Amino acid sequence: MLSAWVLCACLLLWKLFYLAEKLLVLTVATEETDGFLRFMQSAGYFKYNVKVLGMGQTWKGGDVGRSIGGGQRVRLLKEAMEDLADQEDLVVLSVDSYDLIFSGGPEEILRKFQQANHKVLFAAEGLVWPDKKLADKYPSVRSGKRYLNSGGIIGYAPYVSRMVSQWNLHDNDDDQLFYTKIYVDPLQRQTLNMTLDHKCQIFQNLNGAVDEVLLKFGTGIVRVRNTVYDTLPVVVHGNGNTKMYLNYLSNYVPDTWNYEHGCTHCDDDVLDLSQLKEYPNVLVGVFIEQPTPFLPEFFERLLSLDYPKDKLKVFVHNNVSVYHEKHIQKFWEENRNVFSTFKVVGPEENLSQGEARNMGMDLCRKDAACDYYFSLDSDVMLTNRQTLKLLIEQNRKIIGPVVTRHGKLWSNFWGALSLDGYYARSEDYVDIVQRKRVGMWNIPFMAHVYLVKGSALRTELKEKNYFVLEKLDPDMAFCRNAREMGVFMYITNREDFGRLVSTANYNTSHYNNDLWQIFENPVDWKEKYIHQNYTKIFTENYLEEPCPDVFWFPVFSEKACDEIVGEMEHYGSWSGGTHEDKRIAGGYETVPTDDIHMRQIGYDKEWLHFIREFISPITLKVYSGYFTKGYAIMNFVVKYTPERQAYLRPHHDTSTFTINIALNNKDTDFQGGGCRFHRYNCSLSSPRKGWSFMHPGRLTHLHEGLPTTNGTRYIAVSFIDP
Repeated sequence: MLSAWVLCACLLLWKLFYLAEKLLVLTVATEETDGFLRFMQSAGYFKYNVKVLGMGQTWKGGDVGRSIGGGQRVRLLKEAMEDLADQEDLVVLSVDSYDLIFSGGPEEILRKFQQANHKVLFAAEGLVWPDKKLADKYPSVRSGKRYLNSGGIIGYAPYVSRMVSQWNLHDNDDDQLFYTKIYVDPLQRQTLNMTLDHKCQIFQNLNGAVDEVLLKFGTGIVRVRNTVYDTLPVVVHGNGNTKMYLNYLSNYVPDTWNYEHGCTHCDDDVLDLSQLKEYPNVLVGVFIEQPTPFLPEFFERLLSLDYPKDKLKVFVHNNVSVYHEKHIQKFWEENRNVFSTFKVVGPEENLSQGEARNMGMDLCRKDAACDYYFSLDSDVMLTNRQTLKLLIEQNRKIIGPVVTRHGKLWSNFWGALSLDGYYARSEDYVDIVQRKRVGMWNIPFMAHVYLVKGSALRTELKEKNYFVLEKLDPDMAFCRNAREMGVFMYITNREDFGRLVSTANYNTSHYNNDLWQIFENPVDWKEKYIHQNYTKIFTENYLEEPCPDVFWFPVFSEKACDEIVGEMEHYGSWSGGTHEDKRIAGGYETVPTDDIHMRQIGYDKEWLHFIREFISPITLKVYSGYFTKGYAIMNFVVKYTPERQAYLRPHHDTSTFTINIALNNKDTDFQGGGCRFHRYNCSLSSPRKGWSFMHPGRLTHLHEGLPTTNGTRYIAVSFIDP
């Protein structure tokens, strides 16, 4: 005796088999586009029985996306129906495939069709196409959409056959006009027992109806809901200019992403690199189109990608005369033999950005051994070393990682486009950027960083001028061309890949320009200039107390120290250590040093921000109960040399507390130096580069600067909370 579970399973299988036999889906597709593959995936999910007509044939039906045409579809359907005309119980569903998905299964379609109580049912829409003069011939409807759309037809086989057997036109004649003339003929409408799906029970055409449609999330699969008629359409058709909205819906339907399981198809058709004999060849196109902060760090991250360097060719377009040439030259000299090839096109070539991007992509297109083209702008900081591998494994024609600007919603993709083709925010944009929804997303626009299959460049994207379109910037031109070719563009936020550097206010008039990026690019500034062990101060109590209430801790990186010293020496106007000092109130310094003030090089507000961000938290830790304002009038770099000023006599600082940061190395750059606190007879004679002393300024901590006996010693000093 069968168990209840086995019996239920058998009944379910029988039901699916019965429905598959009773409903046949016929679609026309002459090539396997991304849209077609998506259609077949959605049909497969619901186990539809699909027969594809015309695959491999030449399309002669015209450009139906922009004008009339599509008669070839009717001809192919007519030929297919000749063998099905006598199957009275067979229900035929004829639908488009390039711009259509299923959101429900065969059982639901059959039930809704039978409830309509007609032999043939057409999809309906609110717009008349292609002949508006026929509008008055349509039957009036009290409620619902009045006009026929030929992208969706369902009917009993004999009736569908009788209808399409009337076709005697050309392949490039209009299919919708053919069906419309049949439908508006009262006699034919009655004889064939035809009607329209006025309230979108089965068919949802998106053209003119985007505002009617929402995603319906629940405990089951995600559905498309028509809010005007409160229906759940089964067939969703992105006709007209709504294909981008269909792409958005298909990120969720059918069961592509939901709140319970997240991305359910992200691992479909993935490429397992570990199973390949050798890694694919990749051409990396690097584009430096404007002065960009942290460019040496950008190149370091490119070099650190976890990918065999002998499989990487590098093409660099530098559009910034002079400034970045030293960065590129240094990287090339140090890594000329690391990559398979390394080609640089500089500003002397006078290429526009679009022309340069075309050149980079064409290098891969012409090279049969180029498996992938990886386009990377210089404002992208890839913090994930696996980025290239992860993108290749997703096995998409065009895919990019989501990267954003720190603390902002600015990213490298748009979730939607406005009517004029520019940015519009999709409903899910913020959640994707903030990684509240994690997955892989079909989007209309991407920039800055993306991977393109070499095979796609040599087939669908074989034209050579994709980045140049009138009135559009290169990225918009490329994406528009890809959309028009029907090539889907994806972004993935399955991992944290990195961030975008802001280039908007990058001033290159300084000696070390990145030092000034503490406001615009705080994360990159911190990574470059703050000591790698700084956070251990708070997690592991990583500081020392060599004298009472004198604390010693790491704060600056080697690069920070070197660049601050370099900036001061480039400025060059050291005070000389005289008492007369017009830079301060009163013009007289009682305990002068040979120094340059941060204000003199235009770095005062950046330095104060550094104090508040990185010194104030330490103050709260070591001086319990004291809350600093993080304010300082005196911020300066001191230069000690035996020839100019070797030491500083005992004194109190005009501060509540003082920081003193060592900017170079004892014994390597200088000998001697240090600080002695008189009250405690405690001396510190071994300053560590990048480490700071912090000590009270007034009353208790009389101190002196010990003599520098050889070389040059640099320290950065701030009198905080004067």
